[in-house]
Amino acid sequence: MLTAMIYRFGKFELDLSKAELRADGQRRPLEPRIFALLAYLVQNADRLVSRHELLEKLWEGRVVTDDALYGAVKSARHALGDDGKSQRLIRTIHGRGFRFVANVQVTRSVPPVAAAVPLGQEVTAAATMPPPRLTAESQPSIAVLPFQFMGHAERYAMFAEAIPHELITELARLRWILVTARGSSFRLRGADLAMMDVGNLLGVRYCLTGTVETIGRKLVVTVELAHIADDSVIWAERYAGSIDDVHSVRDAIRSGVLTAIELQIPLHEATKARLLVPDNLDAWSAYHLGLQHMYRFNRVDNAAAAALFERATKIDPDFARAHAGLSFSHFQTAFMHQSDDVAGETVMARRCAERGLQLDPLDPFVNFTMGRSFWLAGDLESSLAWLERATTLSPNYAQGLYARALMETLSGQGLEGRQHVDFAQRLSPLDPLFYAMLGTRAFSHMAEGEDIEAASWAERAARSPGAHVLMAVIAAVAHALAGNEELAREWAANAQERNPGLSSEIFFRAFPIKPAAMRLRISTTLARLGFQ
Repeated sequence: MLTAMIYRFGKFELDLSKAELRADGQRRPLEPRIFALLAYLVQNADRLVSRHELLEKLWEGRVVTDDALYGAVKSARHALGDDGKSQRLIRTIHGRGFRFVANVQVTRSVPPVAAAVPLGQEVTAAATMPPPRLTAESQPSIAVLPFQFMGHAERYAMFAEAIPHELITELARLRWILVTARGSSFRLRGADLAMMDVGNLLGVRYCLTGTVETIGRKLVVTVELAHIADDSVIWAERYAGSIDDVHSVRDAIRSGVLTAIELQIPLHEATKARLLVPDNLDAWSAYHLGLQHMYRFNRVDNAAAAALFERATKIDPDFARAHAGLSFSHFQTAFMHQSDDVAGETVMARRCAERGLQLDPLDPFVNFTMGRSFWLAGDLESSLAWLERATTLSPNYAQGLYARALMETLSGQGLEGRQHVDFAQRLSPLDPLFYAMLGTRAFSHMAEGEDIEAASWAERAARSPGAHVLMAVIAAVAHALAGNEELAREWAANAQERNPGLSSEIFFRAFPIKPAAMRLRISTTLARLGFQ
């Protein structure tokens, strides 16, 4: 079965697969928005979450009063037996935002596929069968966690994320090993977990960890490769050099890790797999800092990411991935209508991807952004071609597989899309885009006329932390098609409250469904639910 996460703190459990808060095993009902607020704070317990970010996630950027936000926080505290005075679990950082401060433990659960289906309605065998997955017994798997920074010069703290991020990219190019995506492994940033817990949480056999230390102008990086089952270190190495020569240290780490993981891989294969990277340290750092903002998927952080990617391209115009990052940011601005000039943002998404492609045509991320630029233009055939290329270059690229699956599904290839999105979820169970993977699975059932199953997956997608408003529309349509009229009306009202301007046109611009029969069923249902 596909897995989901349970977050435990004190006597409470936050079960994402069931969208439930439980205290001592007893369910405590929460409104969807309060659950989404609590889940978002818990999932980001390693950092302060700003007011702007919460407003973006909960109200889709709509203009609402601060009272609405503080009222939601108050309700979340009340459900936890907390209050604004003691702030034992949810702390207010005055003038900035909120932070979840309880000690959180994360475990995996196996959610029932038909949890949202009304009693008395049976689910077909196809919906309850476990998706294809590669087990640890059949294929080795690895997670690369963020390294621990031990220096005092904060300007170099980005090394602790940039180095493991690049290792993930390199390892993902190797077809014989499953590599957990950055979006999941980096969620464990700062978590005090035993190796066995990491293995159980991410479903891997091996884990790569490390530390980064700066001593004056000297950079020291230690790396350890652990075998999860017996918590043993099977390989370790120490790399040192001048901060001014950091790229030589990076090259040594990359080559050393690849060789240690599999000695039989020829050296020239490892060399061929290396990314084209800039020689300028500031451009490199700006790009990786931009990634941090990019993966938060809200208006404020998206703008910050775009500014950092722009800075990286100005410092080093030949940095292909920085141009691809800019394309990613323009895509998000256009897709979520974060600008009045959607057409202009669409053009920029394509232009930046094309520039990245000129610089490095074999980079999976660059090909991924090119594919998404065609998605924005409604050209599914071209989009799919580029996304297939991205996942051929990097077979374990979870977000590439998800985007490919969505394009396949919207093109009428629902079964192919289902297989790829299931694999994406297997690779990245903590991905920031996990809600979109669930939504794609719902679409795949709609494409096959499996409405009850579609409603179940759409419900999970809409209730997932960080899910944007279009997931609520998908849930409304899916429930309506499945005959769950009450739930359909509830999700339609939820979407219209969050964004009163939503229309059928906006929905189909985001999801340009090609099969005529599927499009007609959905458009008719949207009209019946009040989306004109």
